Amino acid sequence: MSQDSITLAMTGASGAIYGLRLLECLLTREQRVNLLVSSPAQIVLAMETDLKIPAAPREMQKFFTEHYSTRPDLLQVFGKEQWTAPIASGSGVSRAMVVCPCTSGTLAAIACGTSDNLLERAADVVIKEQRKLVLVPREMPLSPLHLEHMLKLARLGVLIMPASPGFYHRPESINDLVDFVVARILDHLEISHDLVPRWGLNG
Repeated sequence: MSQDSITLAMTGASGAIYGLRLLECLLTREQRVNLLVSSPAQIVLAMETDLKIPAAPREMQKFFTEHYSTRPDLLQVFGKEQWTAPIASGSGVSRAMVVCPCTSGTLAAIACGTSDNLLERAADVVIKEQRKLVLVPREMPLSPLHLEHMLKLARLGVLIMPASPGFYHRPESINDLVDFVVARILDHLEISHDLVPRWGLNG
């Protein structure tokens, strides 16, 4: 499953709705997804949504499969220390990985290659295997440390996509703002969508 899949990691930055909407869009478009949800992300999910998401990987997998009414074979959830997961190895690397939302701590860990957990290791593998890695930071203001880590990763080919929605499509709701960011991520994953109008085609 891994090489023909996308790995989605959610960390403890505010903006859990971005990760959830991206997960929904990937699954409804029948993309195979490897999901990683950090412990801080689970706390943020509980704070920012009404979803009662179980912490254990197997139960979380069942929850999201039912919540998004998707095929069970499209989603696989891994624990943070599940070192035997295919995505921990170059021989099982996903074709792309997205960290959404991405904390400044996760950004720093990936930039330094610490690989202290499966999320960081999976990102390290994606970089070394020269696959697409997309980081969606949700932090402001940005300190020199944040900017240095972003520049370092950008020079390695990592795509830095801050959760900064546009307004030219005249959003009418929070969901419209979220869809703008998710649409741009899907564009870079080369997955078709109709979430927002294209520039020049909305009038």
